Amino acid sequence: MTAPEPTDQTTGPGLGDRTASPEPGGRVSGPDPDEDRPPWWRRLLARHDLRLLPAAAAVWAATVLGQRIAWPWTVALGLATVLCGLSVLLALRGKPGREVGDLRVAAVALLLSGLAVALFTGARLRHDAANPLHELATNQAAVTLRVELDEVPRPIASPGFAARPGGVRSVVVQAEVVRLGRAPRARPADGAVLLIAPVRGWSGLLPGQQADATGQFAPPHPGDTVLAVVLIRGPPRQISPAGPVARAAHALRAGLATASAGLPGDSRGLLPALVDGDRGGLRQPVLDDFQLAGMAYLTAVGGYHFMIVCGAVLWLLRRLSLGPRSRAVLAGLALLAFGEVAGGAPNVRRAALMVAVGLLALATGRARSAGSALAATVIVLTLWHPDYASDIGFALSVAATAGMVAGAGGVAAALRRCGVPGGIAEVLAVALVANLVTAPLIAAAYGQLGLVCVGANALAEPAFPPAMLLGVLAMASAPVCPPLAAVLTHLALPATWWLLFVAHHAAALPAATLPWPSGWLGGAALAALLLIVVVAWRSRRLRALMIAALAGVFLVLVPVRVIAPGWPPDGWVLVDCDVGQGDGEVLATAEPGRAIVVDTGPDEQAMDECLGRLHVTRIPLLVLSHLHADHVGGLDTVLHDRSVGAVAVGPSRVPAWSWDQVRRETGAAGVPLVELTVGQRLSWPGLVLDVLGPPPAESWPTGDDPSGTVVNNSSLVLRATTRAGRVLLTGDVELAAQADLLNSTMDLRADILKIPHHGSRYSAPSFLDAVHARVAVASVGAGNPYGHPSPLTLNRLTADGALVLRTDHDGDVAVLPGPTGPLVVRRGDPRPAPHGATPHGRKS
Repeated sequence: MTAPEPTDQTTGPGLGDRTASPEPGGRVSGPDPDEDRPPWWRRLLARHDLRLLPAAAAVWAATVLGQRIAWPWTVALGLATVLCGLSVLLALRGKPGREVGDLRVAAVALLLSGLAVALFTGARLRHDAANPLHELATNQAAVTLRVELDEVPRPIASPGFAARPGGVRSVVVQAEVVRLGRAPRARPADGAVLLIAPVRGWSGLLPGQQADATGQFAPPHPGDTVLAVVLIRGPPRQISPAGPVARAAHALRAGLATASAGLPGDSRGLLPALVDGDRGGLRQPVLDDFQLAGMAYLTAVGGYHFMIVCGAVLWLLRRLSLGPRSRAVLAGLALLAFGEVAGGAPNVRRAALMVAVGLLALATGRARSAGSALAATVIVLTLWHPDYASDIGFALSVAATAGMVAGAGGVAAALRRCGVPGGIAEVLAVALVANLVTAPLIAAAYGQLGLVCVGANALAEPAFPPAMLLGVLAMASAPVCPPLAAVLTHLALPATWWLLFVAHHAAALPAATLPWPSGWLGGAALAALLLIVVVAWRSRRLRALMIAALAGVFLVLVPVRVIAPGWPPDGWVLVDCDVGQGDGEVLATAEPGRAIVVDTGPDEQAMDECLGRLHVTRIPLLVLSHLHADHVGGLDTVLHDRSVGAVAVGPSRVPAWSWDQVRRETGAAGVPLVELTVGQRLSWPGLVLDVLGPPPAESWPTGDDPSGTVVNNSSLVLRATTRAGRVLLTGDVELAAQADLLNSTMDLRADILKIPHHGSRYSAPSFLDAVHARVAVASVGAGNPYGHPSPLTLNRLTADGALVLRTDHDGDVAVLPGPTGPLVVRRGDPRPAPHGATPHGRKS
């Protein structure tokens, strides 16, 4: 047999035989190499093992349906998944081939995961639906219970105010209910709840400790992963001892906080936040800047933190010449230790497990298995903790990880082909892909698009790992060598300064965020738009057209937002300052620079900045509606930076620490302290104030009020008559005080309403109907743990014809007179944080 002669043939699977022939001039003609490339989805399957992806999607979807609708939906979809897996297995019976084998593995995964979700998750959701905690929350019952803490308690008060004596009133912590009722009649119970408890006695508790408490149940906010919110009254009782691991973790966290105390400015609070998520030392404006810049995830321990710690440990172990499995085991132990130090919260455990699955893939030496590792993580986590399925944090984490696994490498290669250096290309690729894939989820959940997130994260990326690793080393060395820990924290100072610099300037950019329709329709619309952009980018002609369109959009949007009406708008009569989770209202008089102030917010800086933007230099009267920290926090700064005639309070003198603080600060500033009573009328040129509530001081207690309800109902209620109409300022009055006002003979009608208690659900529909406001403003902080403002309250106001605004979305809100009624100007665009906005407005 004669061997075949060599030819210029190229043969490949699926490509056929293609012969190249020389053209005149010596150039070889042949098919375009791009034509031989398989489609993108085949290349994706070749690079990533996605056999578990259908099973993960089925488990996730079945769990969400059971939570959102009813548990039988989970069972039904689980059984449908089992039938789908069986059908595929029967269809593939006896067929050979690698692709058939992959399909068979996917079908088996569908079958097993469908059984698990139908039996296990269905039973869990059925148990949760019948949980007595639901009934207690619906009835808002007051019950004695025993709980076990899942995480470290976090302060609720504004971080900028928290460092002051008595500044923190409450803490929030997730816990598991152990039993209900008092012994010996206590009955076992289980279920996750969110505790809002007094700082006294609760702030020092550690994860794993159990305690008895008495509290009032309330329904959770929609989308929460807990069965109820419990407003705790009084300190904990019968506290169990903390375990040795929890005590050691607490000592390490305290050591880092002590070592960081010597850092200047906001760095002293930022470093602990970067390392263990302790944001108690950060001022609210800093948190707002990180939120606006899309960098807030750096201050909440997540998968990125675990990846950095484990990456550093793996690098060190590789230097010691250990094998892959040994490295993975030791890195896993480091991961567990860091998770305990970070507080052991459910989201921390979730992030730790996600990284652990990645380490398992590393131990097996299969880089291609990252896709299946991620899908397996979703299956395990959703089966283990069904509440994760509806958690936006879980969805963001999965989406970001999937995007980076699937697309970051290709984007980095494309950037390198465009001349971008390798290291910079990888950083940009990770930031770009992570922000693109999470943008639809953020838009659906929060109704906004972040335009500076990619650039801000790309700039912050090089500084975060060294800052965090130096913080971890300082934490580890603090118990044995405090001077070394202090040195390490100072070495991290340049990195923390850079992160603060990037966050502040990114948040201050014009159009840092844009409004977008929220809900699943808004998220789906943005996802479709981004998909169109990605597909169009692959075509040279469409790419040029798209660049021109984007340039046109930015040339229109950005100048409009920069060259917009100045702030404050001419003729304003009322400004509801965006001070975070608190109140701060300013009423103009007819004299420029002179205004009446009602409440000073929770933050020492926010109210001062708002008054500075309004050019207010003289305050004839500063009214404190009541003495909670979110209404008196900025008093000291306002008193010292402006000329204040007097400070007015209502009849209540609790909390006692706050009353002492108000007396001390007014005395130090030499400003008289007066009390307003019902029926008083005060007037200035262009402004009249009438005091409508509360009743005289004799009716208010002087003791402790852990729930805060009594103090809220003692709020001063003021009616202001302005050139734009009547304004009703309600403080934090709740149902009881609103009923008193309704039962009085006072005229409650107003054109503008400051919605009571930050828009909480404790507003009587009859009260809102009696006011019948044309404009209603909720002074509320972004991401607050109370669920303010309540959709029920906002929907009631909207149904009554009111234009509803909220400071966490609209920034400072100004009211001015119009030809047919009040006009509203919102400073900046709808966005989740108040600070860092540029001075421009929009009329409504």
